[in-house]
Amino acid sequence: MDKHIILASASPRRQELLSKLGINFSIEPSCIDEQINLALDFGQLAADVALQKAESVAKNYNEGLILGADTIVVIGDEILGKPNSHKEAKEMLSSLSGKWHKVYTGMALIDACTKQRLIDFEESKVKFKELNEDEIQNYIKTGEPMDKAGSYGIQGKGALLIEKIEGCYYNIVG
Repeated sequence: MDKHIILASASPRRQELLSKLGINFSIEPSCIDEQINLALDFGQLAADVALQKAESVAKNYNEGLILGADTIVVIGDEILGKPNSHKEAKEMLSSLSGKWHKVYTGMALIDACTKQRLIDFEESKVKFKELNEDEIQNYIKTGEPMDKAGSYGIQGKGALLIEKIEGCYYNIVG
């Protein structure tokens, strides 16, 4: 018997990825205050937050597979979260301009019946094109940066900002 999958996320990008794979799933977004453990390396950190999300939803079920995920964007030693303003988006995009950065997506899968867990992460590298002020402002005007870690979405208009990737495209999508 196949186990039902519950996605612990409201992310339209994660929903689209599962749908493209032909996976039937339901959605129950986790509503947690993410606990960031800075003692972990970035990949482990993404996996840890994904586990927090999956655990918060798994406690509501006795059966099924709960899938949690978290994506972080890192340049140097700095994590770039989702921008809170256009000014923050501009600062993030300016810091990424012409440079390589890393994207980590952590995944956690919990079997609600057996409590077994699978936890892992993927790392990809992204190089931005050299961006001028107008390109950054025009991208911000699209509204796309505002709900995305690092202020860009590779699967949308943000693809025009990218010069090169190393690793998995879908990891960068999140």
